[in-house]
Amino acid sequence: MNPIESLIAISRKYGSDPRYVIAGGGNTSYKDSEKLWIKASGHALATIDESGFAVLDRSALNPMGEKKYSTETALREEQVKKDLAAACITEGRRPSVETSLHNCLQAAFVVHLHPTLVGGLMCSVNAESKCAELFPEALYIPYTDPGYTLFKKVYDKIKAYKKANGKEPEVIFLQNHGIFVGADSTERVEQIYTEVLSKLEQAAGSLDLGEKAVCGCASEKVPALRAILSRSGRGLKTLRVSNNALLESFLESKESVQAIMTPFTPDGIVYCKSEYLYLGDCCEEDFLKSAEKKIESYIARKGYCPKVLLAKGLGLIACGDSDKNAGIISDVFTDAVKIAAYALRFGGVHPMNRRQISFIDNWEVENYRRKVSASAGRGRVEGKTIIVTGAAQGFGEGIARNLFKEGANIVVADLNETVGQQTADNFNLSAKSNRAIFVKTNVADMESLGNLIRQTVLNFGGLDVFVSNAGVLRAGGLEAMTPENFEFVTNINYKAYFFCAKVASHVMKIQTAYDPEAFADIIQVNSKSGLRGSKANFAYAGGKFGGIGLTQSFALELAPFRVKVNSICPGNFYDGPLWSNPVNGLFVQYLAAGKVPGAKTVEDVKEYYLSQVPMRKGCNPEDVTKAILYAIEQTGETGQAIPVTGGQVMLA
Repeated sequence: MNPIESLIAISRKYGSDPRYVIAGGGNTSYKDSEKLWIKASGHALATIDESGFAVLDRSALNPMGEKKYSTETALREEQVKKDLAAACITEGRRPSVETSLHNCLQAAFVVHLHPTLVGGLMCSVNAESKCAELFPEALYIPYTDPGYTLFKKVYDKIKAYKKANGKEPEVIFLQNHGIFVGADSTERVEQIYTEVLSKLEQAAGSLDLGEKAVCGCASEKVPALRAILSRSGRGLKTLRVSNNALLESFLESKESVQAIMTPFTPDGIVYCKSEYLYLGDCCEEDFLKSAEKKIESYIARKGYCPKVLLAKGLGLIACGDSDKNAGIISDVFTDAVKIAAYALRFGGVHPMNRRQISFIDNWEVENYRRKVSASAGRGRVEGKTIIVTGAAQGFGEGIARNLFKEGANIVVADLNETVGQQTADNFNLSAKSNRAIFVKTNVADMESLGNLIRQTVLNFGGLDVFVSNAGVLRAGGLEAMTPENFEFVTNINYKAYFFCAKVASHVMKIQTAYDPEAFADIIQVNSKSGLRGSKANFAYAGGKFGGIGLTQSFALELAPFRVKVNSICPGNFYDGPLWSNPVNGLFVQYLAAGKVPGAKTVEDVKEYYLSQVPMRKGCNPEDVTKAILYAIEQTGETGQAIPVTGGQVMLA
């Protein structure tokens, strides 16, 4: 490999390993005598390619170590930023603030990472002495504000190290920050990192990271917290709930939690803000009342929502403006908990102090990183959490896919585990700030639906829209229809809709109770067969007719809670497996059942149905999704059966 290919390879290797890098942090560079390639701001190591590196002229960088800048902090940082921009050869790529630091090391490759074990040592009260004991040849730098100040300190320390040792250090440790490793080959860089991590593992031991069940009350408490955090024009929040044995040990009391209540590193502040909120024990009777007071007080004082909420029994509740944001917060804070545990083994925790925290909180560079991290397009259901049943394939998959494109977090609920997981994975390939998950679900089983709701809440914090799409069909007239087939169709198409509405509305009512401006939606994907009878298909049509009756009744009951309930009644989706499956699709079934007089082939059956549609087109998932989006966006209609039939069924 050439040097740039080696740089990309080592960047991706460490960038995709959470032991070394969390939330796309860290930095890598390569230099020759003339140029320096360094990761540009806003690019993640895990996926970086050559276009993610800023290229700078070293002849313009080299004088910066001796240049005199203003003593006034803001002016000095602006001067440094201009010098870096002037040295940058590539347009549209903002060079890392650590560029000068990378340049002052003569090693060809420099890899700066934030391994959790290193964080444990560097964020401990004995960081300097323990570092000297374990790594006597390394250079240790006490905490220094990032930017030019840190560069200048490292620059001067390297000069002194060279004078004393006749060579520059291969390893530089930065208190409350991370580690720099420099070498002339990526193989040597990897060897050094392996040696460092091995020594730290021996010194610190392992942590108990075993899973700790989140309290059963999560389905009740977390949606309420999400509603509180989202109200008053704050924007819809996404919450991610996680717990483990290590975190739970810190949450045992107000005293033990203090070890994790102050940021350890600049990255912690960038993504999790500088102050966390401890809510107490989730099982206390007045938990939600107390939590509401604490949240509102926090927002009134700080001007923004807390990013990290902690509760005994629930664990970590990461609050983001999107799922991507919530995921980063969860990862960064979970790592901070590990750092705290390791730091205790090195003598005690050493968090950042208030002055250091204030500097990072207001630093222009970190505000830029926040902006890059938060930027994303806005869809029509951006940030909403939507369950779609029967979404592994067919109509349900198409509906879920189109809602995902519009920014929703999607829960693919289906019995087909293999295909369902593949569907969610495929959605995530095109994710922006949203995410899809799969939850194996039997819509005719209340326990299974309870798990569906719980997994939705733990992953996203609540539920905004429930699309009851799962359906089955067994065609046949009175002579052919068996009681078993009739019951099967009725259980899925009618009874299961009741089950779904029951579990969904419970969570939705909690949310609307805590957010007086919130609305929620239950949407049944019905059929044109729910609007008029269907020959030799009475089991299906009867269930769908009954479904509209349920929709109207649910709508009346739930309207006071601002939960809208509507049915969408599609026409024929000819291209989907329900109709076109060559073995048991509706075209095949209807031909066998003699439903179309004189039809001799599947094509005859298809033409018969198409001729009844004024628009001469079948209904597709895109058509239905538009109707679903209408039902969600409007707040003036509930209890409606909205036809999407190409004019085949027209309501009076």
